Amino acid sequence: MERNRNREKLLKIIERAPAIKEIMLSPEPLEVKRKKVRTFLSDRLMATFDNDPSIHSLEWVLTRDAIGVLKNILSTRNERIAGFSFLRYVNDLIHSGKVDDFEKPSAGFFAELEHLFRGIMGETKVYTEKVPAFLKYEGIRAAKLRSSDLSRLARTAQRFIDRYPSGLEGEVLSRRERNKDRILEYFQGTEEDWEDWKWHTRHIIRDADTLSSLIELPPAQYEAVKTARKNKIPFGITPYYLSLMDFKVGSKHDAAVRAQVIPSLHYVRTMMKIRESNERSMDFMLERDTSPVEGITRRYPMIVILKPVLTCPQICVYCQRNWEIEDVYSHHAAITKEKLDRALRWIAKTPEIKEVLVTGGDPLLLSDEKIEYILHNVSEINHVERIRIGSRIPVTLPQRVTDSLVDKIAEVHEPGRREVVFVSHYEHTYEVTPQSMAAVQKFRQHGIGVYNQLVYTFFNSRKFEAVALRLKLRLIGVSPYYTFDTKGKDETNEYRVPIARLLQEQKEEARLLPGTVRTDEIVFNVPRLGKNYLRAVQHHDVISLFPDGRRVYEFHPWEKKLSLVDTFVYTDVSIYEYLQRLKRRGEDLSDYRTIWYYY
Repeated sequence: MERNRNREKLLKIIERAPAIKEIMLSPEPLEVKRKKVRTFLSDRLMATFDNDPSIHSLEWVLTRDAIGVLKNILSTRNERIAGFSFLRYVNDLIHSGKVDDFEKPSAGFFAELEHLFRGIMGETKVYTEKVPAFLKYEGIRAAKLRSSDLSRLARTAQRFIDRYPSGLEGEVLSRRERNKDRILEYFQGTEEDWEDWKWHTRHIIRDADTLSSLIELPPAQYEAVKTARKNKIPFGITPYYLSLMDFKVGSKHDAAVRAQVIPSLHYVRTMMKIRESNERSMDFMLERDTSPVEGITRRYPMIVILKPVLTCPQICVYCQRNWEIEDVYSHHAAITKEKLDRALRWIAKTPEIKEVLVTGGDPLLLSDEKIEYILHNVSEINHVERIRIGSRIPVTLPQRVTDSLVDKIAEVHEPGRREVVFVSHYEHTYEVTPQSMAAVQKFRQHGIGVYNQLVYTFFNSRKFEAVALRLKLRLIGVSPYYTFDTKGKDETNEYRVPIARLLQEQKEEARLLPGTVRTDEIVFNVPRLGKNYLRAVQHHDVISLFPDGRRVYEFHPWEKKLSLVDTFVYTDVSIYEYLQRLKRRGEDLSDYRTIWYYY
């Protein structure tokens, strides 16, 4: 019965292209069908381009893209790389209905297929409005109509942006003042203590009972934190960052803040499983294979990462380096002076290095003296022109950014000879506070540029949510720098967002911003090799579609015209499942209807 239903669903979808349906229903060999479908797609592309004036130019672009994707999926090379034959699967579903249990077609599979065939046939219905009126006129009349259209776009965007308050707003400030008082009372602290960063590091919240005493905590999260601590999975929240959370669970605003640091049971249990099996999948970027000496990672010709410490005052759930991050109070978190000096000597003996990224962990967790030692020694290396400091301290513990610390950092900033830049990790407008703004401004007042790397997760991916953050960041002195696709790690599946959503966000939402605000680049990190620019379509291809609705991508490394390195095959998360999660959060899915046509 179910087999028949799946077969009927499939036939109804491919009915949009009667020629393909006829080919697939025939008893001919699979390879003959492959050739015929390819011929149809090529003919369809040329016929649409040359002879069909009824299809608007932009609709034709969608048709061209969809045809290209299906051609890729039908490639025998891509089938081999993906380890799955889409054509054989569809053919078996039509003719026998027999597929293994784990290969049953999902709702996501049918949704992808539906939109792919709509695209091929020029029936996407993406453009629901008429051709803009201003195109019919010239001069002042056209200008006024165009201006009205632009104002309409801006008002629509603003309605979304207004959904995401920042920590600079009056009501939020009042709520957080109460949160601070509650936390200080619990730890028997004073206002003076609150301004002391060392007081915060002494009172990091590290267990479920303390956390549930200070905020409302759902049972599953309580169990997750308790299990994490029991199994020595690093967990910690600074009192300051805890004050950014609304007391009651289910707030409309603090989901991204909570999700940043409170693990789910899935995360904890997957971490335990991976550790028990000694899998290396946690090291997604294969840093073990790019570390010529302990404390150093090198993926590019002119820059290295220096990691003097492998913990943070606050542990982010989806941390790229969760496989090596230590507990916040671990005596082994900071590398020894001997190892640090060895890493510094390695940089000094590698004259090709122009930039050193000091990160970790969070290097600002170290003492002023240790930070001064590191920066001074790096600055003594003549071929280093730039020192980049990667830290989330302005977000998680802005009290740490003291005048004395900034003075020490600024000592090695010498315009014309050596630049120091600071890169932080704001994830949401709710993290933008007067305290974090003050920390940023201390760097800016010394001529040190401050940039932001956003990790694009499910919890900050709603319509115009990242736009709202970019706008606030620019106002406090931070330039958007990178927007990262969440790493494809099993333990952080709940955080992952389809690549199509990042593309949609950049091209439909960020694109409405002034150029000075949309300065970040969306990137996908290829293991061992580094960043690929997602918006550059020539750097990746969709090569398959799995029965569970997940697209398979092949990424071409940045070196692709420089050296013969391998491409990287990546299985994305399901667009359909992502949209269903958004729907459960109260989102109107019609706002995301174009997502299917970003590849």
